[in-house]
Amino acid sequence: MILNHFRIAWRNLLKNKGYSAINIGGLALGMAVAMMIGLWIWDELSYDKYHKNYDRIARVMQNQNFNGEVSSQFSNPGVLSAEIRRRYGSDFKYVLQSSWNFEHTLKFGEKKLLKQGSYFENGVADMLSLKLLHGTGELKDPNSILLSQSVAEAFFGKDNPVNKIMRMDNRVDLKVTGVFEDLPYNTSFREVTFMLPWELYGIQEPWTITMGNPWGSNFTQTFAMINDNADMAKISEKIKNVKLDAVQQEEKRYKPTMFLHPMKKWHLRGEFENGINVGGRIQYVWLFGIIGLFVLLLACINFMNLSTARSEKRAREVGVRKAIGSARWQLIAQFFSESLLVVLLAYLISLVFVLLALPFFNEVADKKMSLLWQNPVFWLMGMLFILVTGVVAGSYPALYLSSFQPVKVLKGTFRAGRFASLPRKILVVLQFAVSVILIIGTIVVYQQIQYAKNRPVGYEKNSLITVNSNSVLHEKFEVLRNQLKGSNLIVDMAESTSPTTDVYNSNGGFDWEGKDPNLGVDFPNSGVTYEFGKVIGWKIKEGRDFSRDFATDSLALILNESAVKFIGFKDPVGKIIQWERKAYTVIGVVNDMLVESPYKPVRASMYHLDLDQQNVMILKINPAMAASSAIEKVEAAFKQVDPATVLGFRFVDEAFARKFGDEERIGKLASVFAILAVLISCLGLFGLASFVAEQRTKEIGIRKVVGASIFNLWGLLSKDFVMLVVIACVIAVPLAWYGMSQWLQKYDYRTEIKWWVFASAILGAMFITLATVSYQAVKAAMANPVKSLKTE
Repeated sequence: MILNHFRIAWRNLLKNKGYSAINIGGLALGMAVAMMIGLWIWDELSYDKYHKNYDRIARVMQNQNFNGEVSSQFSNPGVLSAEIRRRYGSDFKYVLQSSWNFEHTLKFGEKKLLKQGSYFENGVADMLSLKLLHGTGELKDPNSILLSQSVAEAFFGKDNPVNKIMRMDNRVDLKVTGVFEDLPYNTSFREVTFMLPWELYGIQEPWTITMGNPWGSNFTQTFAMINDNADMAKISEKIKNVKLDAVQQEEKRYKPTMFLHPMKKWHLRGEFENGINVGGRIQYVWLFGIIGLFVLLLACINFMNLSTARSEKRAREVGVRKAIGSARWQLIAQFFSESLLVVLLAYLISLVFVLLALPFFNEVADKKMSLLWQNPVFWLMGMLFILVTGVVAGSYPALYLSSFQPVKVLKGTFRAGRFASLPRKILVVLQFAVSVILIIGTIVVYQQIQYAKNRPVGYEKNSLITVNSNSVLHEKFEVLRNQLKGSNLIVDMAESTSPTTDVYNSNGGFDWEGKDPNLGVDFPNSGVTYEFGKVIGWKIKEGRDFSRDFATDSLALILNESAVKFIGFKDPVGKIIQWERKAYTVIGVVNDMLVESPYKPVRASMYHLDLDQQNVMILKINPAMAASSAIEKVEAAFKQVDPATVLGFRFVDEAFARKFGDEERIGKLASVFAILAVLISCLGLFGLASFVAEQRTKEIGIRKVVGASIFNLWGLLSKDFVMLVVIACVIAVPLAWYGMSQWLQKYDYRTEIKWWVFASAILGAMFITLATVSYQAVKAAMANPVKSLKTE
């Protein structure tokens, strides 16, 4: 019986090839979209699950009262892990200090590579459950190093590198103690390509262990792994005062409160506002999950519409089968069989679509996903996918067609009724309402990105490049500067503790006349050299820039506009600010510079002279020279000074553009899904227009005979569809406005939703509708009326 149902279903598909192609193609497209979104969601939800101790690992974070609000931060004092182990060691298996991830030059023989790595306390290999390919995961020896598989193969090929000696930054020799499998792309540690002992960090950066107040500087990260069956929330509550109890009295006003942020929340729930975890990327998981369901629903709607639209064609079949004894459940089974066959064929085609589209999808989404062929969950979900889609897509046609009365059908008195097309019209309205919402959403996302991109940055980012500095380059700074300027390769160059597109350090402990003694402050505070302002082209609003002509500038500060407003200075130039028990004089005010998020207000910031400790060099390339040629020559000059270092030059404008990465990816994905949703809707509309034109063939023939023009007939066949799209737009516009207004609330610096966004979406929907329907309408209008009026 079941086999017979599928044979009949196959014959019906072959008999109506055009409708079958639209049905199967639309469903395949919808299923492919849903499948890719499903893979994306799977990748997001499985983030960091590579680590076996995923549920027990946490990042130690702290809330502090800065500038009148609670600030949540990852950075901690370097002594925090030891203090937690001392006081609460019985609750943890590991508490490890770690540096931030930075680039270092690794060298073996004649090969040199620039790679990213971090310093960790011993135990990191076990905590992160690294899969060791060679050696051990121990980092007890200060001169040891763990390599990732890709880095090991880049230097040693397939040989075992354990006990081989490498050189880092031309400063220290390191012995390879182990090789670990490359971490997957969907882990928070994916950029860690090698690991170094924490003790080595103290040796290379002695200030980290010689500072007078070790609790006063937050410069590291702290990771922890709780014991089996321990309660993360209870332990988090237990450690909350560990820093407050240790800091000096004047720092207690910051009210530091420590807490554990579980690894399972890092990726999807990593955003904090005023000390409260408010979510994060989880909103995009929900958003794209809903989009995937709606796109699949659009494809199912096409199937329902086309199946019910052709109901009269199959009315006699139903009547005959009922007359010879078929029960209604048998007819329902027949139509569900047809539905499942269509869905099965569509599913197979959708797999092909996904295989072809995944490389593009991965590039847009910044993922490295693949079909999970060997995962039984994938096949289980696939079967469930087919079953659910088949039932959803075939439910209404099966119940509707099986309800026909055989007597009326066989006597020829069956009529679908004046309201028979109402469900189809409702489904078309739903289709285009979803499509219009996606179109509006895509436009608003791009509008927000463009709005932020057009925000004044406060400096000249064009022709600026940065390169990580080191002790050798820093010592030869003046030599390099004079050589490059003399060769006319650069306008000028400077050093800074932070690049122009990020903040590496901030400080508290500032006092000024009139300051509330209970107010804790924390300002981005960059140490720069004299030429910094000239190189980046900042705009002096009041006072002057740093100058070699003033020896007193060693105790000078330059504030940005936000700092002046926050402090409340009326005439800031000449005012005194106390910092680290020294009196600094404000010599200038610069326009706010966009250094951090382009969607948030600029933070109150300060700049001071620092000629000793620098992280980056900033160069202004001569705009009269080709950038590629200038960089090649600049790099050659750097290598003459430090031949052992691999230099990584970065354009500042490119680094700034990367700040829009997440939003641009969301915008691109949304636009792709919107286009596919519209395409699926158009497929259904095309099929319905074809059916309506076929159904009204005689009416069109009569109208042509009595003098109707092609334009009149085109309008006749198109107006009903246009009206449905108008209704869809009326429903979609307020829903889209509300949804996108809520989305924009997450940005402090945001655009407004203009009226033209809705007008563009409505006009676009109208144009698409007319373009889709017009082919069938004009084709029917131009048909020979003689053929149309012939009896069957």
